[in-house]
Amino acid sequence: MKAASIISYVVAAVLIVFAFLFTLGAFSSNGSDTWLFIGLAGFVLGALMIVLGARFNARAHPVQQNVNVKIDLPGDVQMTSIKCQACGAPLAASDIKMVNGAPMVECHSCGTTYQLTEEPKW
Repeated sequence: MKAASIISYVVAAVLIVFAFLFTLGAFSSNGSDTWLFIGLAGFVLGALMIVLGARFNARAHPVQQNVNVKIDLPGDVQMTSIKCQACGAPLAASDIKMVNGAPMVECHSCGTTYQLTEEPKW
């Protein structure tokens, strides 16, 4: 939560408490009509401060971050074509995405999704 929304909520609470006291005081034997108007104005201002606090809080949500993974390959690496395990269609580099740290492949032809695994070299 941003500091502005917290301050707004605190000010709204104080305004509403004093507005309640002014409204109760207006109906006492020493009260006046002015106190009733001040109490009603305090309730309205308190409600406005709550709305402002909600707007400040809505802006405080974090922005989604994109993570780029760059792979440094050692030595001479030759690229071979990758084919879908289900239908055999050729896969493009755009079909491979990193999900939770694991390379996942989604075939554009059949829609099959599976984790990409590396076969041992020996």
